Amino acid sequence: MAIDLDAIRRKLSNLQTQTGRQDNLWKPEPGKNQVRIVPYQHNKENPFIEMYFHYDLGKKNYLSPITHGKADPVVEFCEKLKASGNSDEWKLGKKMEPKMRTYVPILVRGQESEGVKFWGFGKQVYQELLGFITDPDYGDISDPMGGRDIVVEFTPSEGPGQFPKTTIRVKPNVTPMTEDKNVAEQAANNQSNLDDIFKEPSYDELKEALEAWLNPDSGDATTSTDARTTEEPKEEKAPAGVNKVDDVGAAFDELFND
Repeated sequence: MAIDLDAIRRKLSNLQTQTGRQDNLWKPEPGKNQVRIVPYQHNKENPFIEMYFHYDLGKKNYLSPITHGKADPVVEFCEKLKASGNSDEWKLGKKMEPKMRTYVPILVRGQESEGVKFWGFGKQVYQELLGFITDPDYGDISDPMGGRDIVVEFTPSEGPGQFPKTTIRVKPNVTPMTEDKNVAEQAANNQSNLDDIFKEPSYDELKEALEAWLNPDSGDATTSTDARTTEEPKEEKAPAGVNKVDDVGAAFDELFND
Protein backbone atom coordinates (compact mmCIF):
# COMPACT_ATOMS: atom_id res chain seq x y z
CA MET A 1 0.00 0.00 0.00
CA ALA A 2 1.41 3.39 -0.99
CA ILE A 3 2.07 5.99 1.69
CA ASP A 4 -0.57 8.72 1.93
CA LEU A 5 1.70 11.75 1.50
CA ASP A 6 -1.14 14.21 2.12
CA ALA A 7 -1.85 12.60 5.50
CA ILE A 8 1.86 12.72 6.39
CA ARG A 9 2.01 16.41 5.45
CA ARG A 10 -1.07 17.15 7.60
CA LYS A 11 0.50 15.33 10.55
CA LEU A 12 3.76 17.24 10.13
CA SER A 13 1.85 20.52 9.93
CA ASN A 14 -0.04 19.69 13.14
CA LEU A 15 3.18 18.82 14.97
CA GLN A 16 4.82 22.03 13.82
CA THR A 17 1.80 24.05 14.97
CA GLN A 18 1.84 22.36 18.36
CA THR A 19 5.53 23.07 18.82
CA GLY A 20 4.98 26.73 17.98
CA ARG A 21 2.14 26.97 20.48
CA GLN A 22 4.29 25.48 23.25
CA ASP A 23 7.09 27.93 22.44
CA ASN A 24 4.75 30.93 22.64
CA LEU A 25 3.19 30.10 26.01
CA TRP A 26 5.16 30.69 29.19
CA LYS A 27 4.80 28.99 32.55
CA PRO A 28 6.96 30.14 35.48
CA GLU A 29 9.68 27.84 36.74
CA PRO A 30 9.63 26.87 40.44
CA GLY A 31 11.07 29.74 42.47
CA LYS A 32 11.42 33.36 41.40
CA ASN A 33 11.07 34.50 37.79
CA GLN A 34 11.30 38.04 36.44
CA VAL A 35 9.19 39.23 33.52
CA ARG A 36 8.08 42.43 31.84
CA ILE A 37 4.58 42.95 30.45
CA VAL A 38 4.74 44.57 27.01
CA PRO A 39 2.01 46.19 24.88
CA TYR A 40 -0.01 43.69 22.84
CA GLN A 41 0.63 44.25 19.16
CA HIS A 42 -2.91 43.26 18.18
CA ASN A 43 -4.63 45.51 20.75
CA LYS A 44 -2.30 48.26 21.90
CA GLU A 45 -4.93 49.76 24.19
CA ASN A 46 -5.02 46.74 26.50
CA PRO A 47 -2.35 44.02 26.96
CA PHE A 48 -4.71 41.68 28.84
CA ILE A 49 -6.53 39.08 26.72
CA GLU A 50 -9.44 37.35 28.47
CA MET A 51 -10.25 33.89 27.12
CA TYR A 52 -12.76 31.29 28.26
CA PHE A 53 -12.13 27.54 28.23
CA HIS A 54 -14.02 24.32 28.80
CA TYR A 55 -11.54 22.14 30.69
CA ASP A 56 -11.58 18.37 30.39
CA LEU A 57 -14.73 18.18 28.30
CA GLY A 58 -14.49 14.65 26.95
CA LYS A 59 -10.80 14.55 27.96
CA LYS A 60 -10.07 17.66 25.89
CA ASN A 61 -9.87 21.39 26.53
CA TYR A 62 -11.85 23.69 24.25
CA LEU A 63 -11.81 27.42 23.72
CA SER A 64 -15.33 28.66 24.31
CA PRO A 65 -16.81 30.75 21.45
CA ILE A 66 -18.09 33.23 24.05
CA THR A 67 -14.50 34.47 24.05
CA HIS A 68 -15.38 36.14 20.75
CA GLY A 69 -19.04 36.86 21.54
CA LYS A 70 -20.38 33.79 19.71
CA ALA A 71 -22.94 31.16 20.69
CA ASP A 72 -21.69 28.22 22.76
CA PRO A 73 -23.90 25.10 23.05
CA VAL A 74 -22.31 24.16 26.38
CA VAL A 75 -23.19 27.57 27.83
CA GLU A 76 -26.72 27.24 26.49
CA PHE A 77 -27.01 23.86 28.18
CA CYS A 78 -25.66 25.29 31.44
CA GLU A 79 -28.30 28.00 31.39
CA LYS A 80 -30.97 25.38 30.74
CA LEU A 81 -29.85 23.37 33.77
CA LYS A 82 -29.63 26.40 36.04
CA ALA A 83 -33.15 27.44 35.08
CA SER A 84 -34.62 24.00 35.82
CA GLY A 85 -35.40 24.72 39.45
CA ASN A 86 -33.50 21.59 40.54
CA SER A 87 -30.57 22.36 42.89
CA ASP A 88 -28.43 19.44 41.65
CA GLU A 89 -28.89 20.48 38.04
CA TRP A 90 -28.09 24.10 38.95
CA LYS A 91 -24.81 22.94 40.53
CA LEU A 92 -23.97 20.85 37.47
CA GLY A 93 -24.75 23.77 35.16
CA LYS A 94 -22.55 26.07 37.24
CA LYS A 95 -19.71 23.57 37.24
CA MET A 96 -19.82 23.17 33.47
CA GLU A 97 -19.59 26.89 32.72
CA PRO A 98 -16.40 27.95 30.89
CA LYS A 99 -13.61 29.29 33.06
CA MET A 100 -11.78 32.52 32.31
CA ARG A 101 -8.03 32.55 31.88
CA THR A 102 -6.21 35.78 31.13
CA TYR A 103 -3.10 36.06 28.98
CA VAL A 104 -0.61 38.88 28.68
CA PRO A 105 2.43 39.30 26.40
CA ILE A 106 5.75 39.35 28.27
CA LEU A 107 9.48 39.36 27.88
CA VAL A 108 11.17 36.89 30.22
CA ARG A 109 14.26 38.43 31.77
CA GLY A 110 17.37 36.57 30.68
CA GLN A 111 15.49 35.18 27.67
CA GLU A 112 14.62 38.39 25.82
CA SER A 113 16.21 37.09 22.61
CA GLU A 114 13.50 34.39 22.47
CA GLY A 115 10.91 37.09 21.81
CA VAL A 116 7.50 37.76 23.29
CA LYS A 117 5.73 34.93 25.09
CA PHE A 118 2.26 34.76 26.65
CA TRP A 119 1.76 34.27 30.36
CA GLY A 120 -1.59 32.79 31.39
CA PHE A 121 -3.02 33.16 34.88
CA GLY A 122 -6.21 32.98 36.91
CA LYS A 123 -8.49 35.50 38.55
CA GLN A 124 -6.37 36.27 41.63
CA VAL A 125 -3.19 37.21 39.75
CA TYR A 126 -5.27 39.16 37.21
CA GLN A 127 -6.90 41.22 39.97
CA GLU A 128 -3.55 41.93 41.58
CA LEU A 129 -2.03 43.14 38.31
CA LEU A 130 -5.02 45.39 37.58
CA GLY A 131 -4.72 46.74 41.12
CA PHE A 132 -1.13 47.83 40.47
CA ILE A 133 -2.04 49.45 37.16
CA THR A 134 -4.91 51.44 38.68
CA ASP A 135 -2.69 52.57 41.57
CA PRO A 136 -1.32 56.04 40.70
CA ASP A 137 1.94 55.15 42.46
CA TYR A 138 2.57 52.49 39.79
CA GLY A 139 0.49 53.32 36.70
CA ASP A 140 1.04 51.57 33.39
CA ILE A 141 3.59 48.92 34.29
CA SER A 142 3.62 47.77 30.63
CA ASP A 143 4.93 51.11 29.32
CA PRO A 144 8.02 50.39 27.16
CA MET A 145 10.08 53.17 28.76
CA GLY A 146 8.36 53.93 32.08
CA GLY A 147 7.13 50.50 33.13
CA ARG A 148 8.26 48.06 35.79
CA ASP A 149 9.35 44.44 35.95
CA ILE A 150 7.38 41.80 37.85
CA VAL A 151 8.81 39.08 40.06
CA VAL A 152 6.69 35.95 39.71
CA GLU A 153 7.25 33.35 42.41
CA PHE A 154 5.88 29.92 41.64
CA THR A 155 5.48 27.14 44.20
CA PRO A 156 4.50 23.75 42.72
CA SER A 157 1.92 21.49 44.32
CA GLU A 158 3.36 19.72 47.35
CA GLY A 159 1.14 16.65 47.19
CA PRO A 160 -2.34 15.25 46.55
CA GLY A 161 -5.09 17.75 47.25
CA GLN A 162 -2.61 20.65 47.18
CA PHE A 163 -2.63 23.35 44.53
CA PRO A 164 0.34 25.22 43.05
CA LYS A 165 0.75 28.81 44.21
CA THR A 166 1.72 31.91 42.26
CA THR A 167 2.59 35.22 43.91
CA ILE A 168 3.68 38.44 42.23
CA ARG A 169 5.66 41.50 43.26
CA VAL A 170 5.98 44.56 41.04
CA LYS A 171 9.47 46.01 41.37
CA PRO A 172 9.61 49.64 42.54
CA ASN A 173 12.17 50.88 40.01
CA VAL A 174 11.08 52.22 36.63
CA THR A 175 13.13 50.69 33.82
CA PRO A 176 12.99 50.52 30.03
CA MET A 177 11.56 47.37 28.48
CA THR A 178 14.91 46.73 26.78
CA GLU A 179 17.95 48.58 25.54
CA ASP A 180 18.45 46.14 22.67
CA LYS A 181 16.96 47.63 19.49
CA ASN A 182 16.45 44.21 17.92
CA VAL A 183 14.52 42.96 20.94
CA ALA A 184 12.44 46.15 21.01
CA GLU A 185 11.62 45.82 17.32
CA GLN A 186 10.66 42.18 17.71
CA ALA A 187 8.54 42.88 20.80
CA ALA A 188 6.65 45.66 19.04
CA ASN A 189 6.08 44.10 15.63
CA ASN A 190 6.60 40.35 15.73
CA GLN A 191 4.09 39.01 18.25
CA SER A 192 1.88 36.00 17.72
CA ASN A 193 -1.87 36.46 17.80
CA LEU A 194 -3.55 34.41 20.53
CA ASP A 195 -6.45 33.73 18.18
CA ASP A 196 -3.98 31.78 16.04
CA ILE A 197 -2.63 29.85 19.03
CA PHE A 198 -6.00 28.80 20.48
CA LYS A 199 -8.31 27.60 17.72
CA GLU A 200 -12.02 28.08 18.25
CA PRO A 201 -14.14 24.92 17.74
CA SER A 202 -17.36 25.09 15.77
CA TYR A 203 -20.78 25.05 17.41
CA ASP A 204 -21.38 21.48 16.20
CA GLU A 205 -18.00 20.25 17.47
CA LEU A 206 -18.77 21.54 20.94
CA LYS A 207 -22.27 20.08 20.83
CA GLU A 208 -20.84 16.64 19.99
CA ALA A 209 -18.22 16.96 22.75
CA LEU A 210 -20.93 17.88 25.24
CA GLU A 211 -23.07 14.90 24.30
CA ALA A 212 -20.06 12.56 24.61
CA TRP A 213 -19.20 14.06 28.02
CA LEU A 214 -22.75 13.48 29.27
CA ASN A 215 -22.75 9.94 27.87
CA PRO A 216 -19.22 8.62 28.49
CA ASP A 217 -20.17 5.05 27.54
CA SER A 218 -21.39 6.02 24.09
CA GLY A 219 -17.92 6.41 22.56
CA ASP A 220 -14.98 8.76 22.38
CA ALA A 221 -15.31 12.50 22.15
CA THR A 222 -14.82 14.40 18.93
CA THR A 223 -11.46 14.96 17.34
CA SER A 224 -9.28 17.53 19.08
CA THR A 225 -9.86 21.07 17.91
CA ASP A 226 -6.28 22.13 18.69
CA ALA A 227 -7.55 24.23 21.59
CA ARG A 228 -5.56 22.75 24.44
CA THR A 229 -3.79 24.88 27.02
CA THR A 230 -0.42 23.98 28.46
CA GLU A 231 -1.62 24.53 32.03
CA GLU A 232 -2.76 21.69 34.24
CA PRO A 233 -6.52 22.36 34.52
CA LYS A 234 -8.73 21.22 37.32
CA GLU A 235 -10.51 18.10 36.22
CA GLU A 236 -14.22 18.61 35.72
CA LYS A 237 -15.40 15.16 34.81
CA ALA A 238 -19.04 14.29 34.54
CA PRO A 239 -20.41 13.06 37.87
CA ALA A 240 -20.88 9.30 38.02
CA GLY A 241 -24.22 8.32 36.57
CA VAL A 242 -24.90 11.70 34.99
CA ASN A 243 -25.87 9.89 31.77
CA LYS A 244 -28.56 8.08 33.75
CA VAL A 245 -30.24 11.23 35.06
CA ASP A 246 -33.43 11.47 33.04
CA ASP A 247 -33.93 15.18 33.65
CA VAL A 248 -30.45 16.08 32.36
CA GLY A 249 -30.90 13.93 29.27
CA ALA A 250 -34.32 15.46 28.70
CA ALA A 251 -32.86 18.95 29.00
CA PHE A 252 -30.27 18.13 26.34
CA ASP A 253 -32.89 16.67 24.00
CA GLU A 254 -35.24 19.59 24.52
CA LEU A 255 -32.53 22.14 23.84
CA PHE A 256 -30.90 20.55 20.79
CA ASN A 257 -33.16 17.88 19.32
CA ASP A 258 -36.66 19.34 19.37
